[in-house]
Amino acid sequence: MQQKHYPQHIDIKPVMHVEGVVRLPGSKSISNRILLLAALAEGTTLIHDLLASDDTLVMLGALRSLGIEWNQVNDHTHMVYGGGGVLPHHTADLFMGNAGTAIRPLTAALAVIGGDFTLHGVSRMHERPIGDLVDALNAVGAQIEYTGVQGYPPLRIRRGHIHAERMSVRGNVSSQFLTAILMAAPLMAREHPVSIDVVGELISKPYIEITLNLMRRFGVTVEQDGWQSFTVQPGQKYVSPGEIHVEGDASSASYFLAAGAIGGGPVRVEGVGRDSIQGDVRFAEALEQMGATITRGDNWIEATSNGVLKAIDADFNHIPDAAMTIAVAALYADGTSTLRNIASWRVKETDRLAAMATELRKLGAVVVEGADFISITPPEVIAAATIETYDDHRMAMCFSLATLDGKARRGNQMRILDPKCVAKTFPDYFEAFAAIAREELF
Repeated sequence: MQQKHYPQHIDIKPVMHVEGVVRLPGSKSISNRILLLAALAEGTTLIHDLLASDDTLVMLGALRSLGIEWNQVNDHTHMVYGGGGVLPHHTADLFMGNAGTAIRPLTAALAVIGGDFTLHGVSRMHERPIGDLVDALNAVGAQIEYTGVQGYPPLRIRRGHIHAERMSVRGNVSSQFLTAILMAAPLMAREHPVSIDVVGELISKPYIEITLNLMRRFGVTVEQDGWQSFTVQPGQKYVSPGEIHVEGDASSASYFLAAGAIGGGPVRVEGVGRDSIQGDVRFAEALEQMGATITRGDNWIEATSNGVLKAIDADFNHIPDAAMTIAVAALYADGTSTLRNIASWRVKETDRLAAMATELRKLGAVVVEGADFISITPPEVIAAATIETYDDHRMAMCFSLATLDGKARRGNQMRILDPKCVAKTFPDYFEAFAAIAREELF
């Protein structure tokens, strides 16, 4: 994986029409889960279509620091040599960037396996909560300490004495806490079952479905009592499936599907389809509610404009990442749109509720920002603007859509600051966006 050079900003001209096919990069959520499962498994795993991005580089670097060997076969294929639940290196200083999908599962796995590890990241990572996960693990004998602010990374993990037959974790801040414990559970369930109770409402349930699906692919079955309790029976261990393919990133698909719904289309994304294990494919249902025409195949989804988009008022707790794209699509709707139950936006790469409200207002929208919702009334004319991205990949990709000409109003020129933030999940995003515009944009 090679680092790519980006300018300090990108100026995107107004886009008259979009049409074409986009091959999606691999899913970040699936890629980092598979990397850790492959590292913990017995045997060697050949991973196809692994996402090449900052977040996967962070995970690959951490695994190598822990003594897990891997080889890059080609640009998107990696061979990981599993440790069978054992890490060759018992001490490591791990830089985790701003990768929540890396630091949280690794924290749980390292706490259970034991050693002397430090985990830290960029300044924003040190503002992202991890206390619920640490509390759950320490309650069953892990030894995790905060070396900075209580409840947040950086962390020091020492060898504890795990006695986990029943444990609990809050589910209403981030589903990644439950994912982390689930992935570490087989390492704890050596002689006794391990049951994990969820305290409060579990958000982002589709991401837990991804975790359970991939654990099954690596030989571990989790018993489930609705969304409130999960049990791993003893004697199970991770075993490599030999080869595994990473689906295209459904969150990344949202930008191109929204582009087709706004700017004409058809725009087809390849790499996800009707049978995807990712909940974010349900983003297409939201576009259908807004009036777009959506068609689906086994490995593709296509969006076409069907007139002026309709305003939407809906709960987006199940697809919080992809919901950001709806907030910008709302600029092209026929009234006020309200996105509800999205409090998790506040603990992502930035405070996305505040950031989205600030940048949408620059475009002339009337925005109401609540604790867990955002309402957007589109302007008569979308204003040209300079968009701050807050080192958040999704802010950069979302606001590129405000250049599109829709049925209700015309897009305008956007200056996207710090475009390198897209390297977190989609290094070639702007090239892919220019390809469906079929014109010189920059």
